Amino acid sequence: MTVINPSDFNQTKAATLAIAEYHGPVYLRFGRPAVPNFTPADQKFEIGKAVMLNEGTDVTIIATGHLVWKAIEAGEQLEAMGISAEIINIHTIKPIDEKAILDSLKKTGCVVTAEEHNRIGGLGDAVAQVLAVHLPSPQEYVAVNDSFGESGTPEQLMKKYGLEASNIVEAVQKVMARKRVLA
Repeated sequence: MTVINPSDFNQTKAATLAIAEYHGPVYLRFGRPAVPNFTPADQKFEIGKAVMLNEGTDVTIIATGHLVWKAIEAGEQLEAMGISAEIINIHTIKPIDEKAILDSLKKTGCVVTAEEHNRIGGLGDAVAQVLAVHLPSPQEYVAVNDSFGESGTPEQLMKKYGLEASNIVEAVQKVMARKRVLA
């Protein structure tokens, strides 16, 4: 099963068009939070191909869905702190773009994954599997900690489950400290 989680309206539209041409089962996942439309309206959506949003040298942030926008916001905060974050939009969780992950980690040496999903069995675990086999590296997750869902506005739920830019910044600080210990 191919699993796609676009980050904004434009990417959702492009993904839908790509899925219409794709042969095989596809799960298209998207949530309720409103995020700015930040991807190009005329983008070519390649199933299984990550999108580099910002090149960096200190840490890799791999995000999917609505957390891509939060990763961009976190990247701006990190830049103000003197931290160079590479930000990758993984809109296709399965099949995952192993090359994009490994190329980035060879530069930065550590990663934070960010998703609006249970931390078990999601993007973070898919990235961890790639790293365990090819390039063991420090990793932090920004995701829902195995919990039953609750009702609320998207903003309330993002805050409750720690899915905000500030949570990504905290995870970056933790993973970079672990990277320094291993260096």
